[in-house]
Amino acid sequence: MENNSKFLSFLNTRFLVALGILLAALVGAYTFYQIRSLDNNLTVTGSTTKQVTSDHVKWVGSISRIAKVSTLKDGYTVLAKDLVEVQNFLKTKNITDDQIVVSPVFMDQNYDQPQGAERTYTLRQTIEVNSSDVNGISDIAKNVNPLIEKGVVFSTQSLEFTYTKLPEERVAMLADAVKDAKARAAQMAGFSGKVVGQLKTASSGVVQVTSANSNEVSDYGMYDTSKIEKSIMMTVKATFTLK
Repeated sequence: MENNSKFLSFLNTRFLVALGILLAALVGAYTFYQIRSLDNNLTVTGSTTKQVTSDHVKWVGSISRIAKVSTLKDGYTVLAKDLVEVQNFLKTKNITDDQIVVSPVFMDQNYDQPQGAERTYTLRQTIEVNSSDVNGISDIAKNVNPLIEKGVVFSTQSLEFTYTKLPEERVAMLADAVKDAKARAAQMAGFSGKVVGQLKTASSGVVQVTSANSNEVSDYGMYDTSKIEKSIMMTVKATFTLK
């Protein structure tokens, strides 16, 4: 009886040892498979750049008048006449009413005045022009002397140039960026004697729209509206299999 117990104990020990060896072998094989799988993937970043010309402009200008608290009514009247002068000026430049957006009148109190003086306010109204005539509007904004000569206090607040076909360009540029990534991957794989296989994953980075020939970029992407000529840059992170 005692011999049987020793024999059974011996068998259990051998079984546990064999099982441990088998599990260790399986874990080792799985780890080896993971390592080989990782070796057969290559992740690279591709990019592409395209030069474009803005096809839309937004010109924002403003007219203003300073009026005392006792003459606010007259101030509003003068500002209304200034607005008519601006609208007539724009019409002479072939800018239609549907291209013009006029804001309400904003009134701000002026605090930098002598103590005891009557309060004054600045009355301000903005005129926004939207057009596809980028160069034409740009030239008009640079020459508003006719308004100044008539006593209109007009100033340009901003001149923004944009490219409306950016969504379509992004689709085409994404394909070009992937091609660039594959070319880089092929060059890198060649050093190890491997060949680039199928594309496994691809994710696009932020889009950089800068002034032409600018090196400025942002981690969050950027859109420079200050210049007519622009440069669009797109990046893509792609993973390829290796054979």
